[in-house]
Amino acid sequence: MVLKRHEAHGAWCAAREKCKIIFLAILWLIIALPSTAYERRSAVVETVAKAGPAVVNIRTEQVVQRRTTPYFGFGDSFFNEFFNQFAQTRSYRTQALGSGAIIDSRGFLVTNAHVVEKASKIYVALPGERKEREATMVGVDHSTDLAVIKVVADAPLPNLNFADDDDLILGETVIAIGNPLGLENSVTTGVISAPKRRLPDGEGGVSVFIQTDALINPGNSGGPLLDINGRLIGINTAIIQQAQGIGFAIPIKVVRRIVEDLIAHGRVRPAYSGILPGEISRTMARSRGAGGVLVTEIDSGSPAERGGLQVADVILEVDGIQVDSASEYLSLLRTFPPEAEVKLAVLRGEGETVAVVKLDELPRNYAFNYFARQFGIVVEEDSQGVLVAEVLENSPAARIEMRAGDRLVEIEGRRIENLQAFESRVEATLGRLPLRFTIYRGNRGYIIELP
Repeated sequence: MVLKRHEAHGAWCAAREKCKIIFLAILWLIIALPSTAYERRSAVVETVAKAGPAVVNIRTEQVVQRRTTPYFGFGDSFFNEFFNQFAQTRSYRTQALGSGAIIDSRGFLVTNAHVVEKASKIYVALPGERKEREATMVGVDHSTDLAVIKVVADAPLPNLNFADDDDLILGETVIAIGNPLGLENSVTTGVISAPKRRLPDGEGGVSVFIQTDALINPGNSGGPLLDINGRLIGINTAIIQQAQGIGFAIPIKVVRRIVEDLIAHGRVRPAYSGILPGEISRTMARSRGAGGVLVTEIDSGSPAERGGLQVADVILEVDGIQVDSASEYLSLLRTFPPEAEVKLAVLRGEGETVAVVKLDELPRNYAFNYFARQFGIVVEEDSQGVLVAEVLENSPAARIEMRAGDRLVEIEGRRIENLQAFESRVEATLGRLPLRFTIYRGNRGYIIELP
């Protein structure tokens, strides 16, 4: 009996040693052998492989001319003009780098306006090609910092697919590909910190960005921000220099609208709602604990009238984005092309409602007619710039004794050199009251506010 127990114990020990050896062998194989392809090819790797061929590097050249003279400058313009005839003009080239994304297989690319707007030549380097292609400008929109350029394509080019509008999840993984600091095809990853971050645009309005912690450095400008499925969700555009790991991208909803208008028309056509926006009172703002935009006028037969808006309505949101001033309303409206539908959250009396307004294209000469109606000033252009052609009776301009022949040189601090610049500036400040002007009369300048 004792012998049998001893034999059983020996067999059990032998089996245990055998299992131990097998376990150690398996453990050694796990540690020693390289990872399988499945383990290494993560979702990020798959996305970069899929989207990378549609991300390009952009190099621009700008010819800068500078006049030099051996004489000191004088305050008197007569002496400056006299000595300028002896000045020498020297030209030199500057270069800048940026990124872009192919959005159409025919060769259309989107990038930032500031990357290409002043370039005399634009060169695009496609992945896998040693020779750069020269690109042409299709259209640029300064208010959203977007531009479309085009390269000649002998065969269809790889292009990115747009994600759905507003299809973003707080905290989801995003990927930025670009040319930061001249380092080609750099990839950074992060998460979405805010899908709709409101930031001031420097002129009283607001811009809406995707905020991410994916590293976006100089040179990434114009490059794509992608979701984990390789779809384009935004165009990288800005960083905060004094912060670490905070970057911004223009949302695809805005990119889609602007790009389609630039490709079809070469410019972003101003949209028209028929609303003249104004500011709500401080008392009302305090009572609500927030701002809003007062509807002060509605043009007859306009999109706003057709959409059911009424004078004295207070616009709280434009397409889901809070607005607190007329300037904010106008800046958001500029991101919509004609024919687009805009949802306005409106306070009417004690209740809130939603109005859907289908925009039209801004009527021809609307800015000039508005300027005459609101301020009483009719303008014209001469060789030196914009001139006051007529001051209407009993108008705000007449009450401060403006005269025909006065020269209009600035509106809200922005230089006005011709009627085109005048029209653009007035369109950007519709409803902003009072409005500040710089006027020259003879050799004297005046800063005035109307009304």
